[in-house]
Amino acid sequence: MDQSLLNRIELRAPVPPMTRLLIMLNVLVFVVMLFGGAGFWHSPNTVQLTWGANFAPATADGQWWRLASAMFLHFGALHLGMNMLALWDGGKLVERMFGAVRFVVIYLISGVGGNLLSLVIQGNDAVSGGASGAIFGIYGALLVYVWFGRRQMQVQEFRWLFWGALLFSALTIAMGYIIPGIDNSAHIGGFATGMVMAALLLPTTIVPSKQLTLTQWLAAISWVVALFVLVTHLPAPKYRWQQEIAIQKQVQKLNQIDQQAQQKWRQIMLEGREGSVSFDELAAQIDAQVATPYEQSFEKLSALPEDPNLPSAALLEQAKAYALQRSEASKAAADKLRNVPFMPGKPASP
Repeated sequence: MDQSLLNRIELRAPVPPMTRLLIMLNVLVFVVMLFGGAGFWHSPNTVQLTWGANFAPATADGQWWRLASAMFLHFGALHLGMNMLALWDGGKLVERMFGAVRFVVIYLISGVGGNLLSLVIQGNDAVSGGASGAIFGIYGALLVYVWFGRRQMQVQEFRWLFWGALLFSALTIAMGYIIPGIDNSAHIGGFATGMVMAALLLPTTIVPSKQLTLTQWLAAISWVVALFVLVTHLPAPKYRWQQEIAIQKQVQKLNQIDQQAQQKWRQIMLEGREGSVSFDELAAQIDAQVATPYEQSFEKLSALPEDPNLPSAALLEQAKAYALQRSEASKAAADKLRNVPFMPGKPASP
């Protein structure tokens, strides 16, 4: 071949638009998350979960969109930077090889496939996110394209592209077993999905025949079987994420009620010291503005499910005990006031 494959495909798309767009989108999500409570160098799992990270109690509780949203979330600037460098290096090649539309399809489906395998393998044990599964799908697609197009390539170019991409993928996966905190299951799932999608979406310049080869058929069938196995072996969530969120929201409401009730209490006591209202009227205000909100909060907290596996199970019990204690104390103070004769000008001391 007089002209290398890289030179030929670069003429198709000198500026790979979708690779740039995906990088910009990942960076934009990261910046927006910084304003939403995420850390620059590290984001806690609670923030990642709020924004759509992959986690069995949430994903398997009906929030399946997390399989897609998780691929745009990163746990810090270093995580983001390394992924975007890998996306740029591999993405600009694969987008030129397959075209913009097929490239995006490979990227997105690989990301979902990687997150699905991560969900099955890690389940309740990890909160995962990042573009690495989709990026590994890109490198898997690169290998498939180069292998099927090897006869149209210079020998040296084939060796550099194929063995370089294979070595990068293998070393990165190997590092995932050495360095803690790396979601290797997402890498492997994305890599395998990317290879299958690439085999099915190879352009006619590489596979002129409109009919799929035996290798492509085998790849497609194997992927469908693997997908069926994954879907039928989804982990049972340790707890339901919606129940956890309901507890957290109700506890937050209790905190708001507590602040408002204390403010109302101070206002009522001030009126009592001024002697402008009777003790019966003060007691009625305590019942309506202090005791009743606490009692209603206790009833709502008591209606929530009591699952010991919930992270906020202990917090729920504490909140119920506090709401009940404050409600009963307020009612007792109101009853005490009703038994005191009204004396204008005398401070109230329930």
